[in-house]
Amino acid sequence: MIIVPGPLLAAIDSPDDLKKLAPEQLVQLSHELREFIIDSVSIYGGHFGASLGVVELTVALHYVFNTPYDQLVWDVGHQAYGHKILTGRRDTFATNRRYKGLSGFPNRKESVYDAFGVGHSSTSIGAALGMAVASRYKHEPERQHIAVIGDGALTGGMAFEALNHAGAAKSNLLVILNDNCMSIDPNVGALKEYLTDITTSRTYNKVRDELWNVLGKLSKFGPNPQQIARKVEAAMKATLLKQSNLFEALNFRYFGPVDGHDVQHLVTILEDLKTIPGPKLLHCVTVKGKGYELAEKDQTLWHFPGLFDKITGEIAKKTHATPQPPKYQDVFGHTLVELAQANDKIVGVTPAMPSGSSLNLLMAALPERAFDVGIAEQHAVTFSAGLATQGLVPFCNIYSTFMQRGYDQVIHDVALQNLHVVFCLDRAGFVGADGPTHHGCYDMAYMRCIPNMVVSAPMNEQELRNLMYTAQLPENAGPFSIRYPRGEGVMPAWRTPLQRVAVGTGRVIREGTEGGVAILSIGHIGNYAAKATALLAAEGLDTGHYDLRFVKPLDEEMLLAVARRYRALVTVEDGCLMGGFGSAVLEFLSEQGVQLPVRRLGIPDRVVEHGTQDELYKECGFDAAGIAAAVRELSAQVVADALATVLR
Repeated sequence: MIIVPGPLLAAIDSPDDLKKLAPEQLVQLSHELREFIIDSVSIYGGHFGASLGVVELTVALHYVFNTPYDQLVWDVGHQAYGHKILTGRRDTFATNRRYKGLSGFPNRKESVYDAFGVGHSSTSIGAALGMAVASRYKHEPERQHIAVIGDGALTGGMAFEALNHAGAAKSNLLVILNDNCMSIDPNVGALKEYLTDITTSRTYNKVRDELWNVLGKLSKFGPNPQQIARKVEAAMKATLLKQSNLFEALNFRYFGPVDGHDVQHLVTILEDLKTIPGPKLLHCVTVKGKGYELAEKDQTLWHFPGLFDKITGEIAKKTHATPQPPKYQDVFGHTLVELAQANDKIVGVTPAMPSGSSLNLLMAALPERAFDVGIAEQHAVTFSAGLATQGLVPFCNIYSTFMQRGYDQVIHDVALQNLHVVFCLDRAGFVGADGPTHHGCYDMAYMRCIPNMVVSAPMNEQELRNLMYTAQLPENAGPFSIRYPRGEGVMPAWRTPLQRVAVGTGRVIREGTEGGVAILSIGHIGNYAAKATALLAAEGLDTGHYDLRFVKPLDEEMLLAVARRYRALVTVEDGCLMGGFGSAVLEFLSEQGVQLPVRRLGIPDRVVEHGTQDELYKECGFDAAGIAAAVRELSAQVVADALATVLR
């Protein structure tokens, strides 16, 4: 379906075209841009509320600044759809988040207007500061550097580190705080309350306004009125404003709060800020989902609603004739509640993803035992470690890709002290349309090299429940990692009794013909291996299949038995090949002096872009057809080697 843009938007192929408009036309352009985003996302899908909330800000930024020479950095990137549409990608926007199409996030490989690739939060200020310092080094004083960061992303430690540095560096940097009290779920913590206070405090805003009025009057008197005004301003800011404003205390000139939906006023403000040197912060108050009533009312649901009817607001749902499996995240959430009700030591921790991880189920059932710490993965890990020192058993749920941000804390604060923290790594493996910033490729490799760490992955929902039950038992009082993918499992009837799993033991899925080929799998991708064995059986190839369940410790007894029974092995993992599950198998076999052909299937050593999980499995050769092809090839090699041995 072709989406027809409004007349003003249709004429804009770059920010140069935007600058040809009169300021009063920007209101209509903002309306057309918002409608284009609504139409596009309703039909093709994507993130929704975040981009609607910054339409006017996006228009104003590209109208005022000379992008791409001026560097515009978006934090996270959920809010950058309008930016993409205004920078030459309007006619290809229907491919957004689709295989071989536009990325759902700013991407330097995609456009010169995407100054910095993003996807994880809290990076914009540091990146823009680096650009500003580089421009100063290259003697480009007129170049502007703008970081647009949401109030949710400002809870990340990196943002504060960058603010601290920027205030001292005195570089030409403008930070725009998009304040809407939301990330995906409502924001939490003292910073949210502080920003609310600053936007509503009559005292602060009254004092600030009176200060500017006094300065205006002083400038009319004396032999050197401007010098007097500057001295008074410096004295007042050094005392009153710095004591009452966090950003002023960090040596940022603070402006705001302002209405982030008044595009003409934003243009005026940004034009003024261009002329002010040094670090500045513009505080814009916006509404996430602005312009679409349902998205304004339920901002969490409409962060990423899927396809929907623009007129009625009805969100499309899949209909099935038979019961469907639940999402792994929901199995986690319900199982955690079940375990916590039976074990009063269990608590849940998440860095700002309660609905995404389904920790919101524990928050509803046992609110005093569930903690949303904001977008702060490092803190989530160390906070969990602190809980564990006092005898609690925290289930720390962090997406695999975000766990990378807390890696030092996993080693230093948890593993070195051998503390009982259960890491539940959601969205492990390929995540689909979110692409390489969100793929959970590396967790098996980076977790298995850590001392004291148990590394596991369930093949289905019941295995996830059993591993969660096992992880909280006193006998396993140490770091324990469980990874599982995004999306649905395979078991409609998954609420079976919980059972203990012996750590370091695998399962026999299928005994194959002795002397043939066996598949070793780990995690959900084992279901694709099972499909492959069914395909091969129809061809007369009786292939073995073993679900190892644990990357560390490996089931060494099973591996040795498999090595004695079969002539060749295929390992399959939805994780990076370098250092992952297949590498662990090869290392063990080498140490045991076992020599036999092993074909490793998994995520290759390159950046894999976005697409559906099945599309990416196929691209990397470990969908069911790819696994079957690897087995056929090895089977032919086994036959050829046997024949060669006979002929010799």
